[in-house]
Amino acid sequence: MASDTLHAPRERLSKETLALHQAISSLMEELEAVDWYRQRADDCDDAALKAILLHNMKEEIEHAAMALEWIRRNSADFDKELKEYLFSEGDIVGKEKAATGGGEKR
Repeated sequence: MASDTLHAPRERLSKETLALHQAISSLMEELEAVDWYRQRADDCDDAALKAILLHNMKEEIEHAAMALEWIRRNSADFDKELKEYLFSEGDIVGKEKAATGGGEKR
């Protein structure tokens, strides 16, 4: 349950923080499911079952993408970083170094 991972009392958290927590928890669960289905498909010797597992994995990727887009639309910080790095070309770490003048982001 998502509330099991709250690190502050629920009553002290804003509605926005709780909604973002729900979205992040859901995204994590979807990505975990992608990993599980891919591993199961790789380990599966039955072609029909493997096809089902890969289909299920793709469904979980869709769910993860939807959750990530909700997070982007509802968090200015995520929006900024996702616009910076997603669908970019070249070295990712180099891009971060260039954006921060060679130092670490704070």
